[in-house]
Amino acid sequence: VVRRRLLQRYEHQPFISCLAGFYSCRWKRYQRERTEPGKCCCNMVNELKISRDMDFSFCFSLVFLYTWGEGKNDYNGFDWYNYGNLGFWFLWSLVILIVAAVLFAYTSLLLVLAMCLLAEGQQLYLHWSHKIGTFIVLGFTISSFFALSILWRDHRKTVRLSFQVTAPYLHIGAIAIMVLLSWPVALHAIRADKKVIQVIIVGPYLAILLFLFLIPLGMYSPCIREKGTLGPKPALIGHRGAPMLAPENTEMSFLKTIEHGGDGLETDVTISYDGVPFLMHDDTLRRTTNIHEVYPNETGKAASLFSWDSLQKLNAGTWFLKNKPFLGMGSLSKADQNQAMNQSIYTLSGFLRLADSHNKLVIFDLYRPPEKHPYRNLWIRKILDVILKETKIKRHLVLWLHNSVRSFVQSVAPGFQHTMGRKAPIEDLLKHNIVKLNLVYTDMSSEDIRKYAEANITTNFYVVNEPWLYSLAWCSGAHSVTTNAVHLLKDISQPLFLMTPRQYNIMWILTDLISAFLISLIFAL
Repeated sequence: VVRRRLLQRYEHQPFISCLAGFYSCRWKRYQRERTEPGKCCCNMVNELKISRDMDFSFCFSLVFLYTWGEGKNDYNGFDWYNYGNLGFWFLWSLVILIVAAVLFAYTSLLLVLAMCLLAEGQQLYLHWSHKIGTFIVLGFTISSFFALSILWRDHRKTVRLSFQVTAPYLHIGAIAIMVLLSWPVALHAIRADKKVIQVIIVGPYLAILLFLFLIPLGMYSPCIREKGTLGPKPALIGHRGAPMLAPENTEMSFLKTIEHGGDGLETDVTISYDGVPFLMHDDTLRRTTNIHEVYPNETGKAASLFSWDSLQKLNAGTWFLKNKPFLGMGSLSKADQNQAMNQSIYTLSGFLRLADSHNKLVIFDLYRPPEKHPYRNLWIRKILDVILKETKIKRHLVLWLHNSVRSFVQSVAPGFQHTMGRKAPIEDLLKHNIVKLNLVYTDMSSEDIRKYAEANITTNFYVVNEPWLYSLAWCSGAHSVTTNAVHLLKDISQPLFLMTPRQYNIMWILTDLISAFLISLIFAL
């Protein structure tokens, strides 16, 4: 008896010892029990609950990782939203991405360990620390989904758009997972001593597999198209210039857009207390200037309530070097760092002269001054004076977006390209001489783009930063996009994931045939 116990304790089984050790913290052989073929462990109900929780943790972590990863296009907006609420800058989006990846890797490892232990005929005893871990994964992912549904509702639209370009490859990945799962499924089906248990094991697996084999029948992607039907590459409009390369809405930022071949410039215009139109996106100067150093008691004051002389004393570039607002920005050259450190608030007149001299389109949001501002009722006329009299920019370069006084603008400034910021019936757009739509990218629809194009109304989508989203806009027929990443998107020579229907059918059929052969072979063996 003593000899048998010693052998049980010291007989070397390194592979199983590692599996059981990492999964259940049972490193010694005498601590483990085998499951005989066709038998269930005595605490089957408990283990089924643990398996269910682990499967849910894996699925939720996988879905959240994909969802958050595809939302990279809007990470900057997410981080600035948190800055506005918390008062300090931090790349929260990157932290969430790393946490999501770690949690997914953790749950994936637990599943792999469990399948290997089952394949070796070992009973599953999940260690209490891993049980807590799976509940942490579930809690994090569910609470994150709930927070996103409240704070970032458009994120669901982003994910749906991503399926239009990634679905063919997600299909291949799902089939590959089913092939890997066929091994433990076949193993336990063969070990089962009752037909009912075999059906319970194999039935759901085959149903899911059949669904995946046929799902391409209902799949749609504008990037699956015949050769010769792809439209021209969408033009690139720099969103506040090139804010990944220089401080936003500064002269340096717009020069970087021009340097990298951007076709247009986008900005935001407000007006100072003494009537000078200048470029500023936020209501206050807190985020993009050093106002906390120059006017520490006025950080919450509206930007339009400062005189132009006061605004000229602020630095509009040091914040950019300190905060590094975009993920993956890279490092600036010494010359660019010095240039960024010396940027100041830019005037509308300087912006228009720069665009006119390089023959670039301009589009801008206009912000009305607050009540009791001297130019509250004269701000549009003041801005038009700068456009028409002071800078005399070529009128066809101006994409006029502001809608409240459109008829007046059309009467005093014929020649502007009038642009609407929302979808509307074609009859209404033509009635108001609208030639372009400026839409948020989540409103992207190839059918709508085609419908408007037939009426000679082009579409611009904002803000498009990721190559996959730009590829989708290209395949959908968009005329232009507003982007933070002109320097990256300009190098894309053709849409990602572009293929012909014949190529996709071959890929789909080969995937199904090869996977069916491998699964049949595994079950036969």
